[in-house]
Amino acid sequence: MSTSADALTDLDAHALSRAIHARQVSCREVMQAYLARIHRLNPHFNAIVNLRPDDELLGQADACDAELAQGRSRGWMHGMPQAIKDTGNAVGLPTTFGSPLLKDALPRDDSIFVARMKAAGCIVIGKTNMPEFGLGSHTYNRLFGSTGNAWDPSVSAGGSSGGAAVCLAQRLLPVADGSDFMGSLRNPACWNHVYGLRPSQGRVPAWPRPELFVSQLGTDGPMARTVRDLARLLSIQAGYDPRAPLSIAQGPQEFIPGPDASLRGVRIAWLGDLGGRLAVEPGILPVCEAALQTMASAGAEVEPLALGFDAERVWQAWLLWRRALVAPSVGAVMGAPGAREQIKPEALWEFDQAQSLSIADFMAAAQTRTAFHQHLLGLFERFDVLALPVAQVWPFPMATTWPREVAGRPMDTYHRWMEATIYATFAGLPAISVPAGFDPAGRWPMGVQLIGRPQGDAALLQVAAAHELLVPELLARRPPEPAGAAGCLP
Repeated sequence: MSTSADALTDLDAHALSRAIHARQVSCREVMQAYLARIHRLNPHFNAIVNLRPDDELLGQADACDAELAQGRSRGWMHGMPQAIKDTGNAVGLPTTFGSPLLKDALPRDDSIFVARMKAAGCIVIGKTNMPEFGLGSHTYNRLFGSTGNAWDPSVSAGGSSGGAAVCLAQRLLPVADGSDFMGSLRNPACWNHVYGLRPSQGRVPAWPRPELFVSQLGTDGPMARTVRDLARLLSIQAGYDPRAPLSIAQGPQEFIPGPDASLRGVRIAWLGDLGGRLAVEPGILPVCEAALQTMASAGAEVEPLALGFDAERVWQAWLLWRRALVAPSVGAVMGAPGAREQIKPEALWEFDQAQSLSIADFMAAAQTRTAFHQHLLGLFERFDVLALPVAQVWPFPMATTWPREVAGRPMDTYHRWMEATIYATFAGLPAISVPAGFDPAGRWPMGVQLIGRPQGDAALLQVAAAHELLVPELLARRPPEPAGAAGCLP
């Protein structure tokens, strides 16, 4: 078929895969279309870093076309451009974590999820930008600079998967991968009007990493513009691997929701701002509540609910676990010349705070984590889904490193304003950011966070798919292209 470059990049990944496999469009044409858009728009957003040369990528696209001509397909992602978040290993590209100290750190092996996406046919074109060491939901670092929001480059894209979310919203990629420790898949998805899924703990196996038995708060996962694409990418990324000893012990499975996805009878507990505990900027809770009301109109049973567990106890245990797991990553580069002067203050704070931790402190926090998980199991006897706002603030100016105050309340740490995201993480539960609406001026997106039962990823995707069917006009909204982008030559 004769298809313009913008029409190709407008296709969702499902439609793109079908067009490629039907030979309606060549992999070379797809790669040319995406590269043209990246060259035109990426200078305005800085979402993709370490982009590979065009001729190299077009050569790989030609190889994919040759395979299709011989009746061979690698899989659903055959010939699709993919940029990997800079926490993931992709052989041939440095894994920098946004740090100048790691700018030349070339991996020997692909991460498992990257290897699986490559096996499904994707062509890795580069990396997506992230905050230094993935800390803080604001994508900036000294190595590559800042990534602007897809809807307004003057404000934050969120993070740490900020580059990935912007790539999706601005059609620089058909799907994207990210990782989530403290909302790093959910928050940038929320602020860029796309879907981001934090899978169940162990759903997407993590390897290679220095430690694989304790470091279970962060997980890789999918991002997409549709629930079907999100589920399809998860189906590729997920599945047991013996190199990741705590990965879920079942083989790859299909997570794509059926066509009859329905909200009728789905029981949703709305936790809101946790009884006033969470500082939330004006306008956010009403947007989330409107999304829940839309679900209720389709048969969901939505009920306000108190958490019923000491949230301060969870927060203090979370702080200890987080600094214990972040500190080794920072410590690995502390021996480099001038390291302390080159590392962001928030990373140094996590590292320094961890030096006085004891095993007794860690085990006490682990017991709190266990008690909290057991408490949530009780809630899931009454409810199918727990709901919270994804973010507590609207996207803030790029020059702001992190909000010092939210709704008139001071923030005592660099990540207190992201507290809404810790509850799914700490319990190891699947959680998805679902587009919910925009701020009163219509400039910035917001999402509602839906949390599912343990290993309930498929059921959670069914709920998201049922909501998706209810809001086609909302999901059809597109971010504007920056002024002057049309004149930016490849």
